[in-house]
Amino acid sequence: MSQDTSDQAEDQQDQQDPDAGHEGQPITLTLGNQELVLRQRFELLSIINDIGIFIFFTVGSVAFYWHELFNVGVTLFVIGSVQLGIRPLIRLTRRVQLRSLTRGTPNEVARDF
Repeated sequence: MSQDTSDQAEDQQDQQDPDAGHEGQPITLTLGNQELVLRQRFELLSIINDIGIFIFFTVGSVAFYWHELFNVGVTLFVIGSVQLGIRPLIRLTRRVQLRSLTRGTPNEVARDF
């Protein structure tokens, strides 16, 4: 009876939180005697993208201090701009996948990754 109650509680929590377990199995990387477990892949992808945006725009801005690095700066700004366009695509992909997996649950959480 206790197992049924915990299963019902998990089902109820899954209905309230569409991120709960719906983004596939976690990825586990073994590094020596340590394991790195990656969960919520879309959020992780978005964070990596944001770090790339930070790096490209920062290095591109610094490159403008030297005339000979002007083209490098422009190139990095273009790459950073493309990454800004990738952000909404990551969010859209996540929402479309969540919509199909949760079958239109009205309690969808609006998180902008």
